[in-house]
Parts: sequence; C-alpha cells; structure tokens
Amino acid sequence: MTAPEPTASPGNSTPVSVLLPTVRWTDACDEVAAQLRGSEALGGEASGAADDDADADELLVICDSPDDPVADRQGDLPPRVRIVIAGEPEGCSGKANAIAAGMTAAANDRIAWTDDDFRHPPDWLATLDADYDRQGPTTEVPVFVGLDPLARLFESAYVIGGTLAVFAAGVAWGGAVIFEREDLRAGEAAFRRDLLRTVSDDGTLTDHLDVASVDRTRYVRAGGSARDSLERFVRFLTITRYHAPGATAFNAAFGVSMAALCLFAPVAGVTLVTALAGAAYARFGIRRATFLLAAPGVLIAPPLMAYAFARRTFVWGGRRYRWRSLFDVEVEPI
Repeated sequence: MTAPEPTASPGNSTPVSVLLPTVRWTDACDEVAAQLRGSEALGGEASGAADDDADADELLVICDSPDDPVADRQGDLPPRVRIVIAGEPEGCSGKANAIAAGMTAAANDRIAWTDDDFRHPPDWLATLDADYDRQGPTTEVPVFVGLDPLARLFESAYVIGGTLAVFAAGVAWGGAVIFEREDLRAGEAAFRRDLLRTVSDDGTLTDHLDVASVDRTRYVRAGGSARDSLERFVRFLTITRYHAPGATAFNAAFGVSMAALCLFAPVAGVTLVTALAGAAYARFGIRRATFLLAAPGVLIAPPLMAYAFARRTFVWGGRRYRWRSLFDVEVEPI
C-alpha cells in the first residue's frame, strides 16, 4: 500500500537513532528492529557484541510509564533496541514528551522519528538514511486511511490538506522523518524546550527544521470509531491553527466556498470537488474509492470546522488536552 520503494545505495553511512513512541510492542517495533545496522553494515569495523556496538543504528521504543505493557520487554529485546521511559507529560502532549526524552537518550547525531500505525518495509530505514545523504533532512508522506465511516469521509480532505501539504509545503511528518541534531535552526536545546510546552511534535519540528519531502507514501490507519475520528479532526485543525494560521484561514475559506458551490450548483460543485480529489489521489497513486466521497465530505466540513474551533479541549492517547495557545497546554484527567 505504498509507492514503489527506491533501492538504498550501498556504501558507508551514518548510524541512526530511531525514535518510536508506543505503549505496546507492535509489529512496527519488530519491523524497525530487524533493519538496524551494526558497524560492519555501516562501513566500520566489527566491535564485538552487537548490543555494545557504539557505531551502529539503534531503536528507542519510548513509553510513558514502567506500567505500560511495552516496558515488560525490558531484558528481552532485540539487539540495539532500548526501552526509554519518558514519564508523565506536564504542560505538553504525551507524544511531544516522549520525543523530547528520546532525543535526550539517543546515542547518535542522525535521528529518525517513526510511529507504530503503519507498515515499515524491509528497506525503510536504509532508504530514508540514503535520502538524507542525498538531500539532507527528509520526510516521507502520510496517507490517512479511515477505519470508520466518518474517517472515510475525511480521507479526501486529509489527502488534499495533509498528504499534499506535507509533500509541497516543507512540512515534517513525525511518522517518517530523518535529520541531524545540527540541522535544528535554533539548536537542540531550544527545540526540546519547545517540545515540552506544546502539543504537536511534528508541527514543532517543522518550525525548527528545513525539510524536503520524497515522493513516497505511507498508509496510516486513522479512526476506529466516530468519536476517535472527531477527536482527531479537532486535534489536526488545532495544530494547523497554531502552527500555520494562514493556511488554516485559507482552508476554512476554501471549505466554505466548496460547500456553497455543492449546495447551490450541485452538478458543477460535485463534479469539481470529486475531480480535484481524484486528481490528488492519482498524483500520489492512492487506489481507494473514497475520493468519490469528497462532495459529502465537503458538505460536512464547515459545521465540523466550526465545532472544532469552538472546542476548548480534545482527547488524544488517553489524555485530555486544553491547548490555549502554542505554548500554553494543560493536561487534564479523563
């Protein structure tokens, strides 16, 4: 379910620390762990036991608490894999807190971030690493695949406002991005400080990093219930509201205009909206019929955007967040 994978070029490379926040050991953990390279694979000399190979890739699986199920894997881990316990977030999201802890614990200067909600093919890490050698900080592109009816209605909007935006606008996607510490414009300390007082990890990374995309998609599972999809919609809109207010204003105006066109000139409006969605799907090789739902998705967008703007909290990962401004976050019990 991805675009064709380019072949990573052989030769010397730089060891990478992969940060993967999750509370459970998932298939993604096994997939990435199997791709880690020791010093010999990176062009160096053998260094004894694989677990002690200082010049090697590593995977940091980052959880919140020793009580999280993934913490039970301590002592039973693949080579060059570590469990990092970030602690409970205070004044930031659990994801941002985990990434900040992973950045501190990582042994290498080259860092890759990823998530546990999509498949990592066998050459995922080597290919992303080769992308960095070719063009510097690099992000892959997400395609959000709905798991419930409301999420499927959102798919076209997420392709246009998410997939296309990441590809064209220099936006970092935290699911598959690689960079080096020195690439952070204001320095790593300032970056970690901002992470620990906000919600969006990849929005914050975008604010601190010049990144280029590659024409390679990853299909990310989204939703599962109408409530999950609604909370995701509120979170996504709030992220763009604080990190890209101009883009948010444009998206709101565009959404209202398209909805009005579909209501008052239905034949022209539905045809145009469906054609735009179909063109975006074709551009990224997305073979899903959900582009045909673009028109009903457009019609429900204005009331849903109004609802999202009116919301003062949202739920993410078992926590409720009151996000008042970019660096004013309160974590509330559910």
